[in-house]
Amino acid sequence: MRHFRSLQVWQKAHEMTLAVYKATAHFPREEIYGLVSQIRRAAASIPTNIAEGCGRDGEGELGRFMQIAMGSASELEYGLLLAHELGFLGAEHQRLHEQCTEIKRMLTSFLHRLKADS
Repeated sequence: MRHFRSLQVWQKAHEMTLAVYKATAHFPREEIYGLVSQIRRAAASIPTNIAEGCGRDGEGELGRFMQIAMGSASELEYGLLLAHELGFLGAEHQRLHEQCTEIKRMLTSFLHRLKADS
């Protein structure tokens, strides 16, 4: 069992989730139960799944939750693009997109290391 807070990928995912919550705070009210909720859920799912995987037994379980985190990162990436193209995200879109891309790279690297170790 690993401690999730010690993983750099979890730390970066957590920071990005906080940034997503701040960036979506000014979205139109009619999007609170739509796009805002979807983007926030996808963002929070990344560090949540990393944490859950760290609490499971075995590298296989950890890898499965890292894969789920990767799927959530892809979902977030699209949600951010949609929000940007709808005019809800301005300059912060680029920063959030870069953070999301970095996290996806880190997850990919983590998964490769897990496979190499097994």
